[in-house]
Amino acid sequence: MVVSMMLGLLFVQVLYDDFRNLNDLGARGADFGLYFFVTLPGFLAIVLPVALLISLLFVLGKLHRANELIALRAAGVSILRITAPVWFIGVLACGLTWYLNASVVPWSVEASRSLRDSLAFRHQSQSLTEDHIGVVYSVAFDNRATQRMWFINRYSQYTRKAYGITVSELDENRRELRRLVAEEAWYDRDNEGWLFSRGQELMFNPRTGEMIEPRPFYKRFVPNYNEDPQLMLLIDRKASDLSFFELRRLINFFAVDHNPKALPYAVRYFGLLADTLGPLIVIALAVPFAVSGVRVNPAVGVSKSIGLFFLYYILMNLATSLATKEVLDPMLAAWLPNLGMSCVALWLFARLR
Repeated sequence: MVVSMMLGLLFVQVLYDDFRNLNDLGARGADFGLYFFVTLPGFLAIVLPVALLISLLFVLGKLHRANELIALRAAGVSILRITAPVWFIGVLACGLTWYLNASVVPWSVEASRSLRDSLAFRHQSQSLTEDHIGVVYSVAFDNRATQRMWFINRYSQYTRKAYGITVSELDENRRELRRLVAEEAWYDRDNEGWLFSRGQELMFNPRTGEMIEPRPFYKRFVPNYNEDPQLMLLIDRKASDLSFFELRRLINFFAVDHNPKALPYAVRYFGLLADTLGPLIVIALAVPFAVSGVRVNPAVGVSKSIGLFFLYYILMNLATSLATKEVLDPMLAAWLPNLGMSCVALWLFARLR
């Protein structure tokens, strides 16, 4: 019930945020239905801990009011034994969270973005030429691993072609050796290379920087150019807009030269991994308040546990900010809120009598 309710609220949020944009793109009823169908699963990993918290407080609150917990503890049953089924469900929820973050959520993020792009392509095709549909301007890509620097004046996601492209090959000292300039180019996935059309090849003396000779060509296929344009387009996108696999791909790319641009992506990536323990953190914080003595109003325990639940997210945002500013390591920043809440939970359990 809680999951259904929260998904309904998130559905209203998505409807509020995206309805106008989709409508402006000429989306039909079937397009709206498909978009919401692929978007909502992306929220399941967020909904699950909240749903677990509310459900747990409801169940333990009923046991508390009926003095069932007091009777069990008076019979010598420990808190851990009483809540063993809850912890078992928490472990299952952790596994489900991992599956969602590693499979369902990435699919949802990429599918919803692909659907938005396809609607934009269809709308733009009514007024633009083919090579101007889904255009991204000024794409720059510095591949330190292969010492190649790319600059694309215009890349069409519809035709999957680059227009006005320059590729510079550099030596170990970042001096230019060769430059390919072409009007058009596209990536051939089958042959793992780039095909350049209507351009010229320029050779340079790395010591003086002088051009040696131009070599014009009509078409040229370069098999060792394996840069994927999809990776180029991910650069400088918000980390929150990328899927789990896209984040890992960018982290691996930036790791070659220890580029600080990788920090927001690394924080987001390790944060998704750390979210796996979210259900156990929720249980550890909720149980001590929910099973407190009969003299304490259950509403007090509910309010305190919810307050700690939101404190967790405040700490997470603070750690993320410190990691982005290079004060904390991204992995430490991702796990620090969990460790902090775990210490609070242990302290609360130790206070139980």
